[in-house]
Amino acid sequence: MGLEEYICNFAGVIGRKLKALKEEEEARSTKRSSQSLAHLATPSDSIRVADDRVSMWVVILCGLILFKILRRIFHRADAFPDIDSSDSDASFAVAARLEKLYGSKAFVGLRIPDADAGVRQHIDVVLVTKREVMVVAVRNFSGFVEIGDNENWVCTSDKKHRPQSHPDPVLEVSKQVAVIESYLEQRGVPLPKGHVIGQVILPHPNCRPAYSISSQLEVVSFDKWRELKPKPRSGLSNWIKGAVGKSDMQDGFCEKLHFILSTSPMWDRLELRGDRNILGEFVEFKGNKNDMQALRNVKRSKVGRFIVQKPSMLGLGRSRLQVLYFPRDYRGEGASSLECKEIAVKPSTEVIFQQMNSKKAKKFKLSSIVSVTLSG
Repeated sequence: MGLEEYICNFAGVIGRKLKALKEEEEARSTKRSSQSLAHLATPSDSIRVADDRVSMWVVILCGLILFKILRRIFHRADAFPDIDSSDSDASFAVAARLEKLYGSKAFVGLRIPDADAGVRQHIDVVLVTKREVMVVAVRNFSGFVEIGDNENWVCTSDKKHRPQSHPDPVLEVSKQVAVIESYLEQRGVPLPKGHVIGQVILPHPNCRPAYSISSQLEVVSFDKWRELKPKPRSGLSNWIKGAVGKSDMQDGFCEKLHFILSTSPMWDRLELRGDRNILGEFVEFKGNKNDMQALRNVKRSKVGRFIVQKPSMLGLGRSRLQVLYFPRDYRGEGASSLECKEIAVKPSTEVIFQQMNSKKAKKFKLSSIVSVTLSG
């Protein structure tokens, strides 16, 4: 049953209930007028009328509660039917699992300057471990994948009959490795040759790569991805010892890499309710004059992240949303919870956000947002 149909049915039930109560009240009034004055408004009649009124309000309240729940479910499922977040969702899921497997820090959605091409190179995930820096290309392909003309990968999906051609991810990730090596050297951390590696991960369970693809050392198919086990976390590997000259610098080497990558250019992250993540660029807020005045300090130059507190399940008793924002920490040490500031705005306030690889910005209700992380 659709939401509109439910509303109509609910309104009909309430209308019939009110009409029945009115007719019953009129019947009692007529009956009482024909009886003697001594029998008017007996206690049993008063109790019955009170019970009916209580029942009516219980029905109304239960209907409103059910309406709120259904509206939240329907709006969550159909809020953004034209937004495809599957690729970015896959990148964040892969990064989270890599962090768990290696006990290391992963960075998602980097935009590293490519001096040769004169543009910023998008990199899905970069993982810093005690053994290497891993550059990861996440390809969320679903269907049969093979190598086609011009060495491109051709994916034939189960749902789409027309094959789709994609640039060779192995070739792409090898170029990204060179970009990362050059960028780290420019930032003062030259790494030994071969200690920045590239991997192509195919995390979709319905991805069926041809042997010519799955046999490549850089490719991690879904079967391999599923069987990966946590790596040893103790001790420093030889590559770190070789990358830094003095032993007293070894403990801070990974931290230095973390600082460089955390302060590198990257896409903004929009996290929506329902576990959806979108990479792109935050543009601005849209709302009434009072809310815009309250949000005047929530901008890229001052804020690194803001969180929208989840409203109550029923949405009752709260006409405004609480927005918690964290001032930007240019020291790279992370903002503490004590620095968090709070403002209240209407749920209808909107965020204008342009998704990566999209030419048009879209509006998102603040009530549908979990958080927004802004790049520096």
